[in-house]
Amino acid sequence: MSHDIPVIDITRLREGTPAERREVAAALGRACRETGFFYITGHGVDPSLLRAVFDASHALFALPDAEKERIARSRVGHNRGYVGYGVERLDTAALPDRKEAFNMGREAAGEPANAWPDIPGWRDLMVGYFAACQSVGASLHRAFALDLGVDEDFFVDKFTHPMATLRLLHYCAAEPRPRAPGAGAHTDYGNVTILAVDGVAGLQVRPRGGDWIDAPMIPDAFVCNIGDCLMRWSNDVYVSTPHRVLQPASDRYSVAFFLDPDADAVVEPIMARPGDTPHYPPITGADYLRERLEATYGHTP
Repeated sequence: MSHDIPVIDITRLREGTPAERREVAAALGRACRETGFFYITGHGVDPSLLRAVFDASHALFALPDAEKERIARSRVGHNRGYVGYGVERLDTAALPDRKEAFNMGREAAGEPANAWPDIPGWRDLMVGYFAACQSVGASLHRAFALDLGVDEDFFVDKFTHPMATLRLLHYCAAEPRPRAPGAGAHTDYGNVTILAVDGVAGLQVRPRGGDWIDAPMIPDAFVCNIGDCLMRWSNDVYVSTPHRVLQPASDRYSVAFFLDPDADAVVEPIMARPGDTPHYPPITGADYLRERLEATYGHTP
């Protein structure tokens, strides 16, 4: 089994014939089974949009602490807003993570309100980037469906109002603490994560049965990984792979889009292999996400 992280061009997944889409889906499926991580190119997201998002991220994290605390997750709730240093501990056996973050969800009627910094144009920019990532995620799910042997549109009605989160991250190089990770070893909660990195490496992946390997930055590519929810949905055909972020030598910025299903979507294992039996009982997307968030934030007062 290969532990390399493949680079997959998904242009034909978005624009190709049925046969071309199946070919890309097969390549993605191999990556999901073997490594659980893959890079994608040909995703259709304008590089200028991504550059603007990173510039806006720098502006946010440069704000005074008092301004960031005004929009803190502890005040806003619903996994929205600013998260300060040491609040999260993704590896429950390690020290709290040495990072700060900002979370936003879908902007729609009936959704929990997002909190916004007082930066001109910031809200519209993030809403636009959120939509672009959601479109990429929809393309990937069509491929997952084809690879798992169900209808290409299997996931469509389960992601009409997804519990997606766009997360800006800043790993600060200041005040090194030898035993404190940038982000501790963990697997992601949802279906798929779409990550962009702004120049500074640090992500490491540990394929099942292997050692930690570096996931270098590839210009204009997203690095994606399967989360625990899709591993469960695939009945463990796909693997959700542990990963971590080392404390960087210089400040590191990344932007992650976590795509979870609708709150009321039923996550029931797909029987993709002959003679398979379900490894998990059905669960709603909301109940599954709630369990995972409580584990991450449970150490805080």
